[in-house]
Amino acid sequence: MTSKKKPTVYITRKLPDVVETRMRELFDAELNVDDTPRTQPELVAAVKRVDVLVPTVTDRIDAALIEQAGPQLRLIAAFSNGVDNIDVDAAARRGITVTNTPNVLTEDTADMTMALILAVPRRLAEGAQILTDRKGEWAGWSPTWMLGRRIAGKRIGIVGMGRIGTAVARRAKAFGLSIHYHNRHRVKPETEEMLEATYWDSLDQMLARVDIVSVNCPSTPATFHLLSARRLALMRPDSYIVNTARGGIIDETALIKCIREGKIAGAGLDVFENEPAVSLKLVKLAGEGKVVLLPHMSSATLEGRIDMGEKVVINIRTFFDGHRPPDRVLPGRD
Repeated sequence: MTSKKKPTVYITRKLPDVVETRMRELFDAELNVDDTPRTQPELVAAVKRVDVLVPTVTDRIDAALIEQAGPQLRLIAAFSNGVDNIDVDAAARRGITVTNTPNVLTEDTADMTMALILAVPRRLAEGAQILTDRKGEWAGWSPTWMLGRRIAGKRIGIVGMGRIGTAVARRAKAFGLSIHYHNRHRVKPETEEMLEATYWDSLDQMLARVDIVSVNCPSTPATFHLLSARRLALMRPDSYIVNTARGGIIDETALIKCIREGKIAGAGLDVFENEPAVSLKLVKLAGEGKVVLLPHMSSATLEGRIDMGEKVVINIRTFFDGHRPPDRVLPGRD
């Protein structure tokens, strides 16, 4: 009896060794050992010959690429939670299933969100730089030097009260913050009660009344520039904004202008509108201590990446065993 042919799997980036080893055991997997980002022509060549594409958030899997896929490509098993870089509708038209890796990065992302919520008002990055990059400037403790803003007792407004937003709220409550949130749908009463959370059906009204804004909603066409110039102008001049979701949710140009003009006190950003490019104006603001910038690392834990890899493996195996994969992404999502 001959063994069943292993599906051919093309992995666009370097993954943790334990994940790659498992991929090679189960599939005919082509690895990216040096982690060089794949070009669009390389992706086109891959989808013409493999059964499964495993892209990451940095790969653009648009309709033009999908239309060039060979008939053997049956699954796009994304190594990511978000799929805004994949044209799911175009894939569905070609009969290609798309999966993602939800529910494994919630706690890691919420941890980093809380770190930025602390870092910006308390001037953590600025203080650290004085000891490393500006040696000799610190003359010792002083009662009026490096004063930041207290966290406890402030109001946090969470934009997007999904799994990550709820996890952020749990952490924020433990730090003495009052929880406010805006969401397409109100969360369950027991969740509101547990968090002592106040729901705002109007994002505009919430923005004008909170001290810290945390962006935790998904990236969709409806949320592009959700935090527009008009909405950013509603925020208080002593308020802060933190974004660990997607850069395009905030109008970055308008944000820079608001901070520069003192209409917003500061920002903590792990994502950027044109990443990996980071605005030089943002870098300048970081040098002035007005923003804290991180290189899209809120989900970057070894445990999280291994969990993501395990979900990719399960999705591929389930699909080729003839069953619906557990993390299938349906077309037509807004």
